[in-house]
Amino acid sequence: MLRLSVILMFIIYTFTSLKAQQNPVKYGIVGLTHSHVHWILGNLKTEAYEVVGIVEPNKALAERFAKQYKFPMELVYSSMDELFVQNQPQAVLAFGTVYEHLEVVEKCAPKGIHVMVEKPLAVSLAHAKKMEQRAKKHNIHLLTNYETTWYPTMQKTYDLLQSNAIGEIRKVIIRDGHKGPARINLDPEFFDWLTDPVQNGGGAITDFGCYGANLMTWFMQGKKPISVTAVTQQLQKENNPKVDDDATIVLSYNNCNAVLQPSWNWTIGRKDVEVYGYDGVIYADNGHHLRIRMSKGYDGFKEEKMELKTFEKPYHNPFYYFAAIIKNEVKLQPYYLSSLENNMVVMEILDAAIRSARSGKTVKLE
Repeated sequence: MLRLSVILMFIIYTFTSLKAQQNPVKYGIVGLTHSHVHWILGNLKTEAYEVVGIVEPNKALAERFAKQYKFPMELVYSSMDELFVQNQPQAVLAFGTVYEHLEVVEKCAPKGIHVMVEKPLAVSLAHAKKMEQRAKKHNIHLLTNYETTWYPTMQKTYDLLQSNAIGEIRKVIIRDGHKGPARINLDPEFFDWLTDPVQNGGGAITDFGCYGANLMTWFMQGKKPISVTAVTQQLQKENNPKVDDDATIVLSYNNCNAVLQPSWNWTIGRKDVEVYGYDGVIYADNGHHLRIRMSKGYDGFKEEKMELKTFEKPYHNPFYYFAAIIKNEVKLQPYYLSSLENNMVVMEILDAAIRSARSGKTVKLE
């Protein structure tokens, strides 16, 4: 009898697990003004997830995308409340302004709806703390999506550091950005708020400074810098009159430092990392190409080049990954790039960097 009970429990567990894996996660999209939304609009339904509704009050914008991606306007709602009444999404993907992230979490968390926002987590540290409180109180996942999370070179860099392949970290240089929102002909609905200090929280310092802070927090396994020093400039006043468009941020740790160079003035778009260890250097040149140089003598080195393949599912893009987290197929590790723990540190770093740039003084973190 006991054996029969065990067998029945195993069958029920297996059936439940298979059913959970087979049922796609129901996503709602909130906002269409962030151009990263194009990533999912081209794949509204997969074996892992299905978009059941889109919230966008700008009807003309919604109609434009509906025509471009051939989805019915019946999928579009004017508010989150309307979406929640008509459909019951398990999770929401926020593609509006950074300022709106707090409202999304405040609406979703009490209903047990998980949230993933585009980087950075919030428009300010104050907003981030409120979001963290709501997420923890209602036990929802709150993830932040960065393009670089899905770069195989970043994972390889982390793995090499964990194996002490280049010795103890001494200096890290992280460069992110492009030639500027105006010069890359950004969609007008995105440009309008990306260059607004209220809606975006700043200019290049927030838009691209968050990438370096995110990666460095991961490399340091959640350890915060002792201090943050930053300077900002406005090199394209005609294009970015309200915000900075170039920043240099120095993060000082006990045994190393990091220089973040977020900018809207990089002539060629870039997201690359250099990690200098005691014995060697890692160059993550882009998403797929990585070099390791081991020091020999004064300026000599032995170099190894790697071309890395795209991750397997569900680690290849944020929407599959988020679905896997929700279905408990993947466990989100502490201080991983998407995690709330990591991104709360990111917000502390950005807050300190902005204060440092304004005051002209180094800001110490507690």
